[in-house]
Amino acid sequence: MRLNGILMSKNRPIARIEDGIITERDPQRLPLYLLKTGDVTGWLESRAIDSHRTNSRLLKKALRLSASDDMEAVLRVHGATITDTYWLQAEGETLSYEQIRFTENLFDQLALRGDPDSFNLLSPDSRTPELTNTGSFEKCWRQQDGSWYMLKSGNELERFSELFICAFGKRLGLDMAEYEADGDYIRSKDFTQNASVNYEPASGIVLDNEEYAFNFRELGKFSERAAQQYVGMVYLDSLCFNMDRHTQNYGILRDVESGRVISLAPLFDHNIALIARGYPRLDRTHDRLIEWFVDFLKEEAEARRIFEGLPQLQIGEDLIMECIRQVPVQVDSRFVCQFIQNGEQQIRKQLEMGQMQSWEQTL
Repeated sequence: MRLNGILMSKNRPIARIEDGIITERDPQRLPLYLLKTGDVTGWLESRAIDSHRTNSRLLKKALRLSASDDMEAVLRVHGATITDTYWLQAEGETLSYEQIRFTENLFDQLALRGDPDSFNLLSPDSRTPELTNTGSFEKCWRQQDGSWYMLKSGNELERFSELFICAFGKRLGLDMAEYEADGDYIRSKDFTQNASVNYEPASGIVLDNEEYAFNFRELGKFSERAAQQYVGMVYLDSLCFNMDRHTQNYGILRDVESGRVISLAPLFDHNIALIARGYPRLDRTHDRLIEWFVDFLKEEAEARRIFEGLPQLQIGEDLIMECIRQVPVQVDSRFVCQFIQNGEQQIRKQLEMGQMQSWEQTL
C-alpha cells in the first residue's frame, strides 16, 4: 500500500509522508515514536484494534474490513483515536479535524459484547473509535454525560483487582485513572478529556524495553515529574503483583499545542494483577517483581531518593480494608491484606539488607 499524505495534530500539519516515508516534520509536535523511529507503518498499525479479540473480528466483518489487515482498519478512520489529536489526511483530501474526530459510537455494543442487533442494523460505512481501541480485553468507548468512557469486560477477580488497585493507588498518593463498577463491566473515564492533552504510550520513548532503570532514565530526559511518577508506578505494581506492565499500557501526557511532556498518564490497566488469575502464594520471599524493584532502587540512587520521599503510609489492614470495601465484589479480604503487607515488608527487608551489605563493604 502506498502511504501518502499529511500527518495532522488537530488542523496543524506536523509531517509530510511520501510512500510511507516522512519527508518533512515538526519535531516538537511529532508523536515520539515517529520522532524516534520514523516508522509510519508501525505507528499506524500499533493504533489498530487487537485482531485477536473475538468481537474485533465481528466488528471488522460488520464494517466489511479484512480481519487481519490492521492498516485497512486504521485508515478507515484516518488513524484517529479518542485519546490524542493525531490523524492522517490522505493525499488529495481536504478534510478538517472537526470532520474526522469521533462524536458518536454506534458500534459500542458489538465491540463490548458481540451484540447481534448491532451487527445486523448498522451501516458498514459508519465511523467508530473501536477501530483504534487497542488492548486484549473486550471493550468499547461510550459517550455518557458528555464524556467518553471506556467499558471493559472481565471476570469477578479481574474486576476486583482493577477497582481495588485504583482505590489503593489513590491512598498511596498516586495519580490513578478513574475506575468504577458498571454492572458486569468496569467503566473508566477518558483521562485526556476528549484529547485536550495527547496520550502516548511509553513505547514512543523506550520501544519495547521494560527494564526499570532504562525507563526511568529515558523518561527523565523528557520530564522530571514523569520519572518521579514512574517510581510510584513500579512500587504499586510490585506491591500488587502486576505481571502485565509493559510499554503499551503506561505512557505520558503531552501538551497539544507545544508538544511538551507534561507528566506520566494516570495509571491504568491492572486487571491482570493481584488475584486476577487466582490467589497466588502468600509467601513473597522470592517474588520477582519485588526483587526487580529493589534492584532498580539499588541501581538508581535518584530513584531510591524519590521512593523514600513517597508518603510513608502505614500499609496496615485498616487501609487495605478501606479500599476493599469500595469494591462491590466478594473476595478473601484477609488474603488480600496479607499479600500486600507481605510485599511491602519484603521490599523494606531487602532494601535494609542491601544497606547493611553496603556498610559492611565500606568497613
